[in-house]
Amino acid sequence: IIEDADQRAKLMEIIPGNAWMNSAPAFLVFCANNRRQRQLSEWRGRRFANDHLDAFFNASLDAGIALATFMMAAESVGLGCCPVSAIRNESQKVSDLLALPTHVFAVAGLALGWPAKEGQISMRLPLETTLHTDRFCEDALAEQIGAYDARRAEHQPFSSQRNAEIFGEAELYGWSEDKARQYSRPDREDFGNFIRAKGFNLS
Repeated sequence: IIEDADQRAKLMEIIPGNAWMNSAPAFLVFCANNRRQRQLSEWRGRRFANDHLDAFFNASLDAGIALATFMMAAESVGLGCCPVSAIRNESQKVSDLLALPTHVFAVAGLALGWPAKEGQISMRLPLETTLHTDRFCEDALAEQIGAYDARRAEHQPFSSQRNAEIFGEAELYGWSEDKARQYSRPDREDFGNFIRAKGFNLS
């Protein structure tokens, strides 16, 4: 939990463009922590025999579960939450600011407070695109996403088109076009090196 005002201000300097982070009553940073398990092994005189990719994956998954569970609990009592994945845009700087040791890294931030206005439920992909029974199947995926794009464009259109100066203005700008544009540009290319420097073996 970021309680110190100066610490929060420094975090905002690292991740600009998120001014609302400063106005939220509380701001939290959820971290993946594989350090504790390694410490337990050392303290008990046992060899830590799982220094491979799953150590990174398991710590990341635990942090994600903690974040989702926290959000559900907060929203159940009327609080509003906004996850901040941009915290990974400057992983090393965030790590330095929070004095995170080896095998610990920030996964996401979370702004928390009472909503200023009633939120709107965002339209999600239909269940048939994400739920598979017995076997994975995506035979109708393109058609399902196309239909979702059309519904969302009608009921919850994007206020602007991402990177229009590069890709131009699309006649039908849906979720899939927005995601394709978002991931057409490199981002967080040094994250793997950062994770390795944190002591994780990604093999």
